[in-house]
Amino acid sequence: MFASEMYADQLREAAAWLLRQNMKPDVGVVLGTGLNLLLEHTRIIKQCAFTDIPHFPSTTVEKHEGRLVYGTIGNKKVLIMQGRVHYYEDYTMQQVVFPVRVMKLAGIKWLFLTNACGAIDLNIQTGTLALVKDHINLQSSNPLKGKNMDELGIRFPDMNHAYSPQLNQLLRQKADELGITLSQGVYAAVDGPNLETPAEYRYLKIIGANLVGMSTVPEVIAAKHMGLPCAAVSVVTDQCDPDNLKDVTIDEILAAAAKGDQLLAPLLRSAIEAL
Repeated sequence: MFASEMYADQLREAAAWLLRQNMKPDVGVVLGTGLNLLLEHTRIIKQCAFTDIPHFPSTTVEKHEGRLVYGTIGNKKVLIMQGRVHYYEDYTMQQVVFPVRVMKLAGIKWLFLTNACGAIDLNIQTGTLALVKDHINLQSSNPLKGKNMDELGIRFPDMNHAYSPQLNQLLRQKADELGITLSQGVYAAVDGPNLETPAEYRYLKIIGANLVGMSTVPEVIAAKHMGLPCAAVSVVTDQCDPDNLKDVTIDEILAAAAKGDQLLAPLLRSAIEAL
């Protein structure tokens, strides 16, 4: 059996396991570092550890709980990943996007991604939200590498409108209604796990990045490949000023994420209810 065939079987087994648990979602959500308040807006029906699901990767990063939560927000059935895995955890890109592909096979029609990131654009303040309107992929591998899985999507997917214009408009509309400042920008994805040097921040600004992080883009590529509309919202946890760069600790990042999460959770809830 080819590796791609084995991987396809694993996807189907994981999706079938979710369906046997009566998890039949409309919406998928991936919660990034320290972002958990959406669960307080969710009527939880069932939850399980990533490790309970066949072939699911398990997270190793602080404040990524590694739990899958199934419930309702308004009249929508949601499947919420409390945490994700990253390429820098020594997973392959196919493993990184495995959960998103499984959620699609389990029935989700929309995908919301979140992350904690740094701001290259210094007008975007720490603790605020930024809508990802486009990305620059600087990661050293790609989830579509290898033999194409025709049952998921075409060999050469077009990445125009990788972020759904309709979902982005909905998020902007709900942010306005809630009085939430929602910046927007281009997200640069890097391998990590180290933060960047001053020279690298200058480079990222030159090539057009407003935000920088270590996740999200592989999942967006996989979603676009599968024809799954997605949107991504970043919580800004630090400002990347190469001329006045300060050391950043994980505690400071988590504190900024918690502040932004107070805005992110009601925004996502309102958007999901309106789908």
